[in-house]
Amino acid sequence: MTVDLYRVISYMVVRRTNEIGIRMALGANRAGILSMILEEAGWLLGSGVGVGIVLSLAGARAAKSLLYGLTPYDPLTLFAATTLIVMIAISANFSPAQEASKLNPNVALREE
Repeated sequence: MTVDLYRVISYMVVRRTNEIGIRMALGANRAGILSMILEEAGWLLGSGVGVGIVLSLAGARAAKSLLYGLTPYDPLTLFAATTLIVMIAISANFSPAQEASKLNPNVALREE
């Protein structure tokens, strides 16, 4: 999961290298670029977590017999799993965002 998320965000950064170069040439700072990439990744993460929670709650009834020692709607387990996934996703998103913030605007604009 982490590798796939890293690849998606890296691909998004590569596709937008020219745009990022223009933003930096016009005065955007590294923190602004970093927050822009992380914000877009956050939208993907939020929608994925939302859909995942809904599907896990729907699938919990079907997997009720496989859950030993847990209730199908155990809030602690759901919270722990969601927190772990979010932490892994943030770490996977941070590296491509940091690479985007370190782009040289001259190199980025010449790449087309």
